[in-house]
Amino acid sequence: EVLCAGLQEGLPAIALTGHLSLRTAVSNDNGGDLPFAQQVWGYGRPGDVLWAISTSGNSRSVLLAAVAAKARGMSVLAMTGCEGGRLAELADVCIRAPSSETYRAQEEHMAIYHTLCLAIEHRFFPG
Repeated sequence: EVLCAGLQEGLPAIALTGHLSLRTAVSNDNGGDLPFAQQVWGYGRPGDVLWAISTSGNSRSVLLAAVAAKARGMSVLAMTGCEGGRLAELADVCIRAPSSETYRAQEEHMAIYHTLCLAIEHRFFPG
């Protein structure tokens, strides 16, 4: 009864920033720019989506993750500042915040992120 009343639908998602032990191990063995790419390579499957966020669009660790995603047959959704950087070129879709100032672009990203989450939720779970 508790489960039926309380559980909600969901989509599988992994925050690549959340695995500190894995990030540390990869950084120690292979370099500080590879932890996100390594996780994408290990977890990613064709048809999956990497949601890559970089205000400048030039964060090396995020760029390497996007390259790994493309090599895995994944799509890349990017959120950047207004310039877009190199990430905009790699992404299938790039949403550029209208500001180039880091703090403003990141504030704008929060509103965009929550709007996209709501749209995804309505798309997959219309009830």
